[in-house]
Amino acid sequence: MMELPETIVIANQANKTLAGKKISNVFNATKAHRFTFYHGDPKEYGKLLIGASIHSAIGYGMFVDLMFSNGAILSIGDGTNMTYKEHGNKIPANYQLLITFEDESFIFFTVSLYGSIGVYPDGIIDDKYHKLNKQGLSLIDKNYTEDCFFRLIADTKKDLSAKAFLATEQRIPGVGNGVVQDILFNAKINPKRKMSTLSENEKAKLFYSLKDTIHEMITKGGRNTQSDLLGNKGKYNNILTSKTLKDPCPICGGQIMKESYMGGAIYYCPNCQPNYS
Repeated sequence: MMELPETIVIANQANKTLAGKKISNVFNATKAHRFTFYHGDPKEYGKLLIGASIHSAIGYGMFVDLMFSNGAILSIGDGTNMTYKEHGNKIPANYQLLITFEDESFIFFTVSLYGSIGVYPDGIIDDKYHKLNKQGLSLIDKNYTEDCFFRLIADTKKDLSAKAFLATEQRIPGVGNGVVQDILFNAKINPKRKMSTLSENEKAKLFYSLKDTIHEMITKGGRNTQSDLLGNKGKYNNILTSKTLKDPCPICGGQIMKESYMGGAIYYCPNCQPNYS
């Protein structure tokens, strides 16, 4: 699923690749996907976008927005993939939306598990989750300091686990279950550890792990489990995923554990990430 590293990478690529391109046509889904959530009627998207040019793109939290010359915005959420292909490439058989440009290049949108696609003709996006992601101070902003992080911890329930603190309710926009595994591993904090048991030093370690891990993911073009705008996998190699479960811990050589927790999976090293809760 697209999280903060990917939204930043994809938006940067869109600004370089798509800016100035004029839309020639819009095609609706070739195959229905019950968990693709459209804003408005996708059959009307052509009327709203054909003839307009892409002005710019912005990524924040788990959303990427494309801004158009006519004031419209196309916004995609965390489960939606957006891929660009130059003229001459074959159009895929299945997609949830396809947009072609006057130079005969195109972008297409696909959804695997679930995802959102919306065109907002007046540029106003009245969606609770979009607002939470856009209005919250971004982790990569220079003004997101250790003090901000500590205040966030102080405002949470004492029995909240480290995973729940980082990955739920969009407390930190764009941080979800996909990136939280490595963040906690680098901070040497167990996903189930209660936030109230962390020392001041451990809170600081968690903050810097959060900043540094996300920065590395962005710098390397996203995670190797996700694709960018051009269809390429990111070059950040995830430390803890289902694909690395059988590998020994890169620090102590111990066995990595996998457990079901909070409706998803958590991965951790019991030696490097003990649970003191």
